[in-house]
Amino acid sequence: MTIFFYVTPHGFHQSALNAVADRSGLAGRTVECARVDDALDRAQGGHSSVLVLRGEAGIGKTAVLDRAVDRAANFRVIRISAIECEADLPYAGLQLLSSAMEDAVGRLEPQQRRALETAVGSGGGEPDRLLLGLAVRSLFEKVAGPRPLLCVIDDAQWLDRYSAQVLAFVIRRLRADPIAVLIAEGDPQKVWEFDGLPALRLVELSHSDARTLVRSLIRGRVDEAVIDRVIAEARGVPQALLDAAHGFTSAGRAGGFAVDTPALLAAGRLQEVLERFHASADDSRRLALLAAADPTGDPALLWRAAATLALPPQAAAPLESDGLVHVGSRVLFCDTALRSAVYHSASAGDRRAVHEALAIATDSTSAPDRRAWHLAYAADAPDDELAAELERCSPKAGERGGPAAAAAFLELATLMTRDSARRSQRALAAAAATLDAGATDAASRLLATAELGTLDAFGHGGLARLRAQVASISRRGDESSELFLDVARMWEGLDASVARDTYVDALAAAVAAGRLGRRGVEAVAKAVNGGQPADPRANDLLLDGLVVRFTKGHGAAHVPLSGALEAWGRDGIGGSALSLWLATTVAADLWDDEAWHVLTAVGLARAEDTGSRTVLLCALACRAMVDVHRGELRAASALVEEALALAHASGNPPIAHASLVLAGWSGEEHRALALFDAARRDAGFRGDGYTLSTASLAEAVLYNGLGRYDAALAAAWHAAELDELGLSGLGLVELIEAATRSGRHDAAVGAVERLTDSARASGTDWALGMEARSRALVTDGQGAEKLYEEAIDRLARSRITVHRARAQLLYGEWLRRQGRRIDARVQLRAAEESFVAMGAEAFAVRARRENSATGEKVRRRGDTAGNLTPQEARIAFLACDGLTNPEIGEQLFVSPRTVEYHLHKVFEKFGITSRRELPRLLDNTVSISSGRFLPAPHARNPRLRGRLDVAGFSTERRTNVPTPRDASEVRSVGVDAEGCPAPESAAGTPR
Repeated sequence: MTIFFYVTPHGFHQSALNAVADRSGLAGRTVECARVDDALDRAQGGHSSVLVLRGEAGIGKTAVLDRAVDRAANFRVIRISAIECEADLPYAGLQLLSSAMEDAVGRLEPQQRRALETAVGSGGGEPDRLLLGLAVRSLFEKVAGPRPLLCVIDDAQWLDRYSAQVLAFVIRRLRADPIAVLIAEGDPQKVWEFDGLPALRLVELSHSDARTLVRSLIRGRVDEAVIDRVIAEARGVPQALLDAAHGFTSAGRAGGFAVDTPALLAAGRLQEVLERFHASADDSRRLALLAAADPTGDPALLWRAAATLALPPQAAAPLESDGLVHVGSRVLFCDTALRSAVYHSASAGDRRAVHEALAIATDSTSAPDRRAWHLAYAADAPDDELAAELERCSPKAGERGGPAAAAAFLELATLMTRDSARRSQRALAAAAATLDAGATDAASRLLATAELGTLDAFGHGGLARLRAQVASISRRGDESSELFLDVARMWEGLDASVARDTYVDALAAAVAAGRLGRRGVEAVAKAVNGGQPADPRANDLLLDGLVVRFTKGHGAAHVPLSGALEAWGRDGIGGSALSLWLATTVAADLWDDEAWHVLTAVGLARAEDTGSRTVLLCALACRAMVDVHRGELRAASALVEEALALAHASGNPPIAHASLVLAGWSGEEHRALALFDAARRDAGFRGDGYTLSTASLAEAVLYNGLGRYDAALAAAWHAAELDELGLSGLGLVELIEAATRSGRHDAAVGAVERLTDSARASGTDWALGMEARSRALVTDGQGAEKLYEEAIDRLARSRITVHRARAQLLYGEWLRRQGRRIDARVQLRAAEESFVAMGAEAFAVRARRENSATGEKVRRRGDTAGNLTPQEARIAFLACDGLTNPEIGEQLFVSPRTVEYHLHKVFEKFGITSRRELPRLLDNTVSISSGRFLPAPHARNPRLRGRLDVAGFSTERRTNVPTPRDASEVRSVGVDAEGCPAPESAAGTPR
């Protein structure tokens, strides 16, 4: 097995790895999220809680509620949003709330049910207010029976008064009920009925938090001056920051070199402001237009340009007094959309005049790019000298704002060029930068412009390669592979490096075409010409290794492809989006989880650093695929959503692979199947065979999780029938499991032999663990057990968490079928815990169902039954010993609320509701998450005597204090050598 050492120049790779994390936090809302989490924890612990969130529109109240709903996985969630038009309808809010709990209405007492039905319109007359309040309180209690209830009320300022009174009555009477109520109430309206309830006001984001939010929305390079101006104009209101970020054009996003089209020009909130603006004096309107044309908001620049236009300083006074524009340390508009509205409502002549003034006022030494930009917008005809200046400034603009800024300069330079040949050259450069910025339609238009003039051989080669790249992004089918092959042959006599890079793109396109390709990937590999250069780059090594892979198979290709991945890890990620996707897919094909992890993390960081939206879209999808296999399904979901938003914004089709596999592992059948169907239709239209196979793989995962093995087998056959890069091995794994469960032993054996070829060639723990797991399924007796143990051990040493949990599940199922129920429970509990933590719901249910077949009681709330963590076990024994929550907290150095939370988890796992039931249960075996058993921490309690089997402990009943055989092993499960809670180390659970 080859060991790779990834060089980390200047710590870049490590920082990139550290940056890959769950992006689901809310910037600047740490306190608010903590308060909401506390409310959920209290409800989880069996105590009611309520929190009213207050703040102006757009301040983020709904986002905090959304986060709470996402975190309430174990809750029943009821959510309503009041609307203004129903604020005067009696009990309109209550009707929404009761309809969401309709299943419990029939269980109310007759008088209460009649009162409720009368209020919501099912009966006549006026309801008895007291009975109505009691009815709603009973409704909450009944709904919160099986699991905690989270009631979310958004826009509560629009609740009708009658509903608000009933809700306030109910909330004030909730006590020891597992119910959390979260209410969002906007300004300036106030629901006086909610006065006195626990409340929290959301305030504006700080400058640093606002910057964090904006940077999370706008990837790549952005002019810092423009970011500062946007943040200042938003005044810390998150919704204003979102509007500004999402409203950026590519030029505005990249460097502020254009004023965005006012998408909100006709919005009601701007009408009054615009009317005041148009009523201003001419000088004031011209000053406002001058401010709107400068994206930096620099007041010194504004006044220099104003002097050029002979605008007096007094022109700012009406704008200030009307609250339209504020001129201080920065020039700010009162609304983030007003700037673009002012600019686009002016005449073309007026806009040219202010740009000319700004060009004169801009220093040509410190900001030549901005000066050239303003000069171009001030021009009314092509100007070759100005075009040359724009072209010279494009690299600086790119440094400031990334590919989109460079593209904007080059496109403007093209428009300013008179000479036909020079215009074609600039159009070609602009098309390349525009494509890098993710705008394929704009790139196609520029390529059409380039074709109108005269191009040399290099120009024609560049034009052809860009056309192939546009085709690969928009269609990703067989056509782009043929185009790349033709282009590579064109470049062989011009530049061998470009030719070989293009051959890599041709292979990537052929892999993407897959089963829908006319030639097939092997034929494309055989069409590659040219030998390896004397000093090969990472892409050269990748090309040569892939040719071997597709012509000679896994075994012959392992060494050259491993060397290529090593070179990519050493030299850094470069090249096109296709080569990045191909390299990361090769890592998966080699079962090299470490290289897969590093290459995707560094590739994502590099894409963000360079600002290439085309590469970024690919990098997000590749990283999401890794996160799915690492068991980080929530992180993968965040990346998938980000990639979808980026694809939508750029008008390009998304890369669906990660979203499909994520849906398969998440286990939501209806949603997953709808996604698979949509992806298959789109893939068929675009000739994307790889996506068809990925959908089949994801479907096999879904059905294996659901235990519908015949359907899983059919899907897995389709995923594994071809030798597709990075897919066929995973397809074989699903096929083997489905075949053995469907009674197709011969099919499973044949698939194991195919899997063995690639796994043995790789030799990684991931590969050998998957082989051992799969071979165990077709092996009988003691040999199967050894293989399962080997699989779990090897996969535990890899990053592939999802398949380690799958191995534990399969081992537990096997143990149960061998009649070893106690041993089976250990594996099944561990598997279920892992699946629950990941969010792999179907596999969690399968593990839970299998565990119940061992005779273990299935708990009501779907948590792991009786499987206590060390902290839960300590608290349970101390509670059993008669200590109160504060006394337990004092001994364990935690708060009483934390004790309460852990006790609730203990009650939940044992399916009990009182401390009085603990001694009966703790007399029996109490297991913890490591699979060992915990001894009683207090010897003086005779109720705790019983069988206490800890690795290294005696199981004799002579005393309730076990005799340790190895003190260090005792401490590893959180107790000292005498059976008492051990002081926790700095590396352990915090005190």
